[in-house]
Amino acid sequence: MKIAGIILLILGIVGLVVFGIQALNESESFSVLGAEVAVSKANWTPVIASGVVTVIGIILAVSRKKK
Repeated sequence: MKIAGIILLILGIVGLVVFGIQALNESESFSVLGAEVAVSKANWTPVIASGVVTVIGIILAVSRKKK
């Protein structure tokens, strides 16, 4: 289980970085009364799923076998 946890942890971190950068780049900004307003049109589902996979990977990597 420890190896599976490490693999999930690595995949989750890579997914967070890749999908997070994509989501941040898919935003539009405009000015309203002198204030800059940013509106995101990104799909945040892959970022959330990557975060969940990362948490599961951490749990599996640090968990110990019960005797």
